[in-house]
Amino acid sequence: KVHEDDLCLAFRDINPQSPTHVLVIPKNRDGLTKLSNAREDQKALLGHLMFVAQEIGKKECPNGFRVVVNDGVDGAQSVYHLHLHVMGGRQMKWPPG
Repeated sequence: KVHEDDLCLAFRDINPQSPTHVLVIPKNRDGLTKLSNAREDQKALLGHLMFVAQEIGKKECPNGFRVVVNDGVDGAQSVYHLHLHVMGGRQMKWPPG
């Protein structure tokens, strides 16, 4: 476990795609199977997830990091519980896919 608070949990990806690869997920799924399902009343939670992601990124990847959210089939989403990927520890490439 990398981070835990009342709203979210962050842990290392079991199949990392970069030296640092942490997932940040909401504890209460509440319909958030993907970002495009987010509701107006979930804006604060979404902001909190981004804030936690940047805290982890700054701590673990001082030279920079990437935050990724995959959404739906064309977005290469494989787990249908909203999660943010915090990736870094190497030079990231562009375009990503």
